[in-house]
Amino acid sequence: MSGDLATQPAGPSVGSSGTARSVIRRWVVTGLIGIGFLLAALVVATYFGAAFGVRTALLALVVAIIPLGLVIPAFLWLDRFEAEPNRYLVGAFLWGSLVAALVAAVTNTSAIAVLQATSDPDSALAATAVVVAPVVEEATKGLFILLVWWFRRREFDGITDGMVYAGVTAAGFAFTENIQYLATAYSDGGGDGLGATFVTRCLLSPFAHPMFTLLTGVGIGVAATSRTWLPRILAPVVGYVLAVLAHALWNLAAVTGGQGVVVVYLLVEVPVFLAFVAFVAWARRHEGHLIGQFLRPYSDAGWLSPGEVAMLASMTRRREARQWARANSGRTGLASMRAFQDAASELALLRRRMHHSAADAQAVEQERVLLRTLTARRAEFIGLPVT
Repeated sequence: MSGDLATQPAGPSVGSSGTARSVIRRWVVTGLIGIGFLLAALVVATYFGAAFGVRTALLALVVAIIPLGLVIPAFLWLDRFEAEPNRYLVGAFLWGSLVAALVAAVTNTSAIAVLQATSDPDSALAATAVVVAPVVEEATKGLFILLVWWFRRREFDGITDGMVYAGVTAAGFAFTENIQYLATAYSDGGGDGLGATFVTRCLLSPFAHPMFTLLTGVGIGVAATSRTWLPRILAPVVGYVLAVLAHALWNLAAVTGGQGVVVVYLLVEVPVFLAFVAFVAWARRHEGHLIGQFLRPYSDAGWLSPGEVAMLASMTRRREARQWARANSGRTGLASMRAFQDAASELALLRRRMHHSAADAQAVEQERVLLRTLTARRAEFIGLPVT
């Protein structure tokens, strides 16, 4: 294992990360990203208002929110051991619902126009749905996951993080797409059309887009924890290709219509969804196992007790520890226990990254700060003075 365990707590670092220049740069970048999302939101809102009318667009938006109440909590549940920063999760949703949706809409519309010049409208729509849409949509959704891994590697710890970012990004994309389909159904068929579309898209297949993009997320997650360059290149590509193929198969069934949709849904979609649920559950248990594995060296060095390591590797025991802290020290103890658990998860995954690649001075300093945090938070929830 690369890097030596810190032997004593260290004080806060006084490096360049705290300088005014880095703060200004961070605010400028955040502002530019916010302006970009705002402009994209205005474009999307203007399009829906012009195409369907404000009343219909708002009705479709409200209905499209309903499946998010199932999809988003599922991926937040997966992310419980080491939660991703809220700003990145919000960014993932906005990227999917605005940026990816806009790029896909422009590309798909352009493809239909080009294909209609050489074929009939039905064939153009079918070719776009089966060939163009899966390639473009999975690329635009997967790009956000790739950007997080590439530019914010400290916030990307492997397969679980890839799945979480994929799920939230795809949920955002599906949200905007559902508004389009629901508004169209209501405009064409009134309440009956809206209800039928709600059942097929929001109730029977709310996880369709997340399941497709999850394959890309898993590929990037494998790349993030690989030591050699070949898996780092091949894993994201393989994941993306599988996402495109799964998406294309689903769209092909929808375009075929009739019994084809039922057959694909029962023989493909349902088994794949069950496999998806099983894989998500396995990924969460596996992350707990990894946290226990990479915290044991700190137990051997005296920073953690074996009991604490066992507690931190189990979500059930974590909940019991939070209940104990609240019963003994009130809300302050509960907050300290949560912070202790979060710091321990971050420490374990940092140690994992150090295990897979050479540890630089910044990683070692971060390790020491996390160890100091563990010591301070433990003192708080057991009632000792913090030194």
